[in-house]
Amino acid sequence: MVARKPRIVIIGAGMAGLTAANRLVQAASNECFDLVVVEASNRIGGRIFTSEFGGDRIELGATWIHGIGGSPVYKIAERIGSLESEKPWERMDGFPEDPIVKAEGGLTVDSSIVQSISRLYKTLMDVAQAKPLPDTLETQIARDAVELAPRNEDGKLSIGAFVRQGLESFWGDQENDPEPAYLSNGNAFTAKQKLLEEGVFSIHESTERTYTSADSLLDLDFEAEKEYREFPGEQITIAKGYSTVLKSLASVLPAGTIQFGKKVEKIEWTDAGETYSETPVHLHFEDGSVMDADHVILTVSLGVLKAGTGQGSIKGKPQALFHPPLPSCKVNAISKLGFGVVNKLFLEIDPLDADCLYPFLNFIFSEFGNSKKSEETKHKVPWWMRKTISLCPIYRESHVLLAWFAGEEALELERLSEEEIIKGVSDTLASFGLRAGANVTDGKENRERQVAGNAEKINGVFRHVLRSRWGFDPLFRGSYSYVAVGSSGQDIDRLAEPLPKRATSQQNHCTIFIPPLQLLFAGEATHRTHYSTTHGAHFSGLREANRLLQHYGWTNLEQL
Repeated sequence: MVARKPRIVIIGAGMAGLTAANRLVQAASNECFDLVVVEASNRIGGRIFTSEFGGDRIELGATWIHGIGGSPVYKIAERIGSLESEKPWERMDGFPEDPIVKAEGGLTVDSSIVQSISRLYKTLMDVAQAKPLPDTLETQIARDAVELAPRNEDGKLSIGAFVRQGLESFWGDQENDPEPAYLSNGNAFTAKQKLLEEGVFSIHESTERTYTSADSLLDLDFEAEKEYREFPGEQITIAKGYSTVLKSLASVLPAGTIQFGKKVEKIEWTDAGETYSETPVHLHFEDGSVMDADHVILTVSLGVLKAGTGQGSIKGKPQALFHPPLPSCKVNAISKLGFGVVNKLFLEIDPLDADCLYPFLNFIFSEFGNSKKSEETKHKVPWWMRKTISLCPIYRESHVLLAWFAGEEALELERLSEEEIIKGVSDTLASFGLRAGANVTDGKENRERQVAGNAEKINGVFRHVLRSRWGFDPLFRGSYSYVAVGSSGQDIDRLAEPLPKRATSQQNHCTIFIPPLQLLFAGEATHRTHYSTTHGAHFSGLREANRLLQHYGWTNLEQL
């Protein structure tokens, strides 16, 4: 009698799922197991989604390789030749530097204020991440802020409370400094200057929201920041698109391995005291079909897990995904960890002439000046634009502009019509005095740039709009994870633990065998030091594939 091969089902054809599948196929013979990857959508990639807009290659999902030193994503992209392209691509010239910072009403903020506050914020975050720092005034302010910042009723400190305490301490130091670092109209410290400093600081806070997906920095746990790790080296985008990395991973899979349009509605697994037939796991799909498995690697997002365990933060009908329910320790981990929404907005703009360049703008939404124009326009800026801190071309010569949204503003962006978006962005630009023929400058003649636009009919400036919609998509329910106040890296580890936790149970004085490794968990939210990243998802896929390879002894562990 021929022994039955174990069946492995991977749920999700994103980075974690395809990495796991790739690893299993590469490391073991196809004769060892049956492998299926089920994907609810009609494409591979998950939260990686390369597209085109306005003649340029763009990313609707994951965009950056966060440090090329040691990144597995960089190694794959380099190996398959995806780092060069003749077609223009998003951020092909790197991250834009030296933005022009404009305050509502049209005031251009002095670069000395921008540099001073930017240096302070960077130092605060370096201290939060426990990086070695020289002894400077900013370093001392940051270290003191750890002790001075208010904590919640459980004694937990948030990133938001910490950085705001740093700013308050910085202001206190300025007011008492007989020789301030810079002056404003001959005055050491003025109310106007304080507002400008707070505005620049808010730019960094809002940027942090897009980095982390948190709706508020008050939601981010301070202690967990020390565990987060970054790769060294340059941060780059992938010339031929992030999706090429996924296509490369999928290319080694036998034909038919990936089944599209297979949305899982229920996962039945075998816990202590339950009986099972030939296989311990049964997957029920939306189309009514059922698939049996010995092992299931779940790579769905934390947002889907929250919804599947009744913990969803985005409105929708709760789903009981697991039968029996997951253990309380895992449900608690899923509940406590944070999962937010980040969306990108692309706008194709009609320039006044072929040589027109759009600047890299940062916005401070505090009204300055008493001009009639600013009074007329400031009330027109919609609330969902007021934490959107930048608008810039996706590379210097591009006529496609990009803005990032996080939290509630990102969700609102998904609800709006294209016309409402164009009007909201146009009104926002108008409130900053950006009109046709206006020169936006940072005060240096050699860096003057022309703004594309039309003073009388600014709606006509934008041709098309394209945005991501990760929040309300039931296959994702958000963008990526963060460690929320009240959770910790231990919750990430608990989320990553396979089920069942025990191999046997005692019933009626008998030892009952429980099939091991029925449910394995992968995805960016399951990696303790690289959560929220594609390389974190990659590492987690390798981890769970290697767990199964080790369990069956299918490969030499020294080669893992």
